[in-house]
Amino acid sequence: MSGARFPLVRHLATPCEAVSAIEVEASRPAPGRLALTYRVTGDAARLVVPPPTAPARTDELWRTTCFEAFVRPDGGEAYCEFNLAPSGAWAAYRFGGYRAGMAPLETVAPAVAFVVTDTGCELAAALELPAAGPVRLGLSAVIEERGGRKSYWALAHAGERPDFHSFAGVPLPI
Repeated sequence: MSGARFPLVRHLATPCEAVSAIEVEASRPAPGRLALTYRVTGDAARLVVPPPTAPARTDELWRTTCFEAFVRPDGGEAYCEFNLAPSGAWAAYRFGGYRAGMAPLETVAPAVAFVVTDTGCELAAALELPAAGPVRLGLSAVIEERGGRKSYWALAHAGERPDFHSFAGVPLPI
């Protein structure tokens, strides 16, 4: 399946000088699989990027630069959250409903690759999903700039504070 491209929008309450745009390409190469490529346009040298490490399940990746995908089967309330760090660390959780019943998601380690480019940086990931049917995607990123300032990017922002668990503004299923 060819990919769909989605621009992420920075939450207005979280300025960012180092990044001007983030776009995500999402595709379903096979049932139960999801491929994501996050393309960050900006000055990668001004970002806090965790150093490479062996891929390992790690909590609290959102505390610095990381990329996230929230995956909900079309028509359902339960969803999964994947956190993907440039270091190769990852996390996966399942929820029974909006921020309810969080538990580790048993899944294979995502394949994650991170590169710095002439125009910014890219993170590519291949995920195993617990379901093969159509899904709604909540795509987001936390960007930490040198100096500690963080900005929050998502497909849409529904409130005064960033809330990546909200599926408001999420496009049609893929």
